[in-house]
Amino acid sequence: IFIRLLDPEDLARASAACVTFRRVVTDGSFLRRFRRLHPPPVLGFLCLGGFHPAQPPHTSAPAARALALAADFSFSFLPSRRRWAVQDIRDGRVLLVGKQNMMAEGPSISMFPELVVCDPLHRRYILLPPLPDGLVASVERQDDEFLGWSCEPSLIPLSDEEAALVEETTFRVIWSASCKTNMAVFVFSSTTGQWRATASQTWSDLVIDRQPLYFIRRHLVGGCVYWVLPMNNTDLLVLDTRTMEFSIADLPPGQWNRQDIAIVDAGEGRLGMLSTGGTEKYLILLRIETPKYLSLSPPIMEFCKLDVRTMQVERMCAESSGFSGSKVCLYADFPPSLLSSPTV
Repeated sequence: IFIRLLDPEDLARASAACVTFRRVVTDGSFLRRFRRLHPPPVLGFLCLGGFHPAQPPHTSAPAARALALAADFSFSFLPSRRRWAVQDIRDGRVLLVGKQNMMAEGPSISMFPELVVCDPLHRRYILLPPLPDGLVASVERQDDEFLGWSCEPSLIPLSDEEAALVEETTFRVIWSASCKTNMAVFVFSSTTGQWRATASQTWSDLVIDRQPLYFIRRHLVGGCVYWVLPMNNTDLLVLDTRTMEFSIADLPPGQWNRQDIAIVDAGEGRLGMLSTGGTEKYLILLRIETPKYLSLSPPIMEFCKLDVRTMQVERMCAESSGFSGSKVCLYADFPPSLLSSPTV
């Protein structure tokens, strides 16, 4: 009966009825089944300008407004006064990277800066340990090589088998590094609290003549990470996060603007690809009202989400152009606290 409830609020009310109901609803296996059947609500966008909740008449507007009031999206609870940049969001948790002074020289610039995973709702965080010296030393680097976006860290989901064996608070972070001869991948697990090297593949084994200078955007869909290769209209670099094996996938025929490609879950075990920005299950659509006359007021930017399975478009919010030049991430679901047992 509980698994058929469509609204998480009804599930929360049911759990408050008695101890037996609460035991059922808070069980990890039940919550995983419920989330597989009912996608988490998209509550808004997070960017450099902060959290922008969904606005009416969006169905998530009441929950988004409550989240905006309860959570700390300024991240004032994080250690030190260092400014952090939002890097990725998954399951309501936020991965942030420590900003570096790009004008500095020498050892002050790190290829692997500080990372923190935080829960803005419960104001809790876990500062990830630095990559061990042995792993850093294994990454070949020369001063005249540009590693660029290939070192982008991200949160990765657990497989169903892994999720059945661990707590709801468990998370993983993946970090890739483009070396002179190969692609190296490191993974942090909150269960062990440690980094480990998990995959390495030479460019020649991947039938790539030489090291790509950089990668254009990574896409995480169905347990696989897809990287778009620059100056390459036919191939995608793929990493299966379950087996930690690399492969090369073919792009569909045709001319694609690689900077605007979105690889999505099309349902029934199929992949989809659209020429726009997006995430695993939703696309971010942007409309800018161009003023007819010169105006000092910033233009209004309207954000919508497109469900790639149902092809339904829903307006999320409309804001001034403060989004311009900032990375925009969809914020979905309420996070289980990082340091306590799961709650509803």
